[in-house]
Amino acid sequence: MIDKNIKQGKLIVFSAPSGSGKTTIVRHLLGKENLNLEFSISATSRDKRGEEEHGKDYYFLSAKEFKNKIKTDAFLEWEEVYRDNFYGTLKTEVERIWALGKNVIFDIDVSGGLRIKRKFPEETLAIFVKPPSIDELKIRLKKRKTESEDKINMRVAKASAELATAPLFDTIIVNDDLERALVEAEEKVNNFINS
Repeated sequence: MIDKNIKQGKLIVFSAPSGSGKTTIVRHLLGKENLNLEFSISATSRDKRGEEEHGKDYYFLSAKEFKNKIKTDAFLEWEEVYRDNFYGTLKTEVERIWALGKNVIFDIDVSGGLRIKRKFPEETLAIFVKPPSIDELKIRLKKRKTESEDKINMRVAKASAELATAPLFDTIIVNDDLERALVEAEEKVNNFINS
């Protein structure tokens, strides 16, 4: 389990279907000094893409290293997204951020977010970012121009299942107007941190 000798900050989880705008919201919140947030870097067994850096974008591990860490209970949460393609949150990452005296902010998938909420129900604010509609989500994913039509269709299909989990989160922010969503997210996080 996580080292109890470290003063624990709050855990702020943002989850959403791909293309909902959660990463944009998380980046905005990281710029607000009064919230005292530090980003939780996830571990993954997938290969680096483009300019990604180990220890900045992800902790890149081999599938074997990842599985060994699962065996030694090194993860707060983890998931095998595809065969031998793992993502997870290392306990040491949360400890690192708490040792800095900061609150942890996560940009993670729905199941990982809900696992953290279950493990730390009092310390966690779980926020679901909802797109205005599935059609709008598909338009946003196409505008990115980063994935094939098949990959976009796969993400849209997954989004329907993810949207069904929204009521399990503490709060839902509908991102139909980015400026309003940023203000709402900031207010909710600020109120939770100061409660």
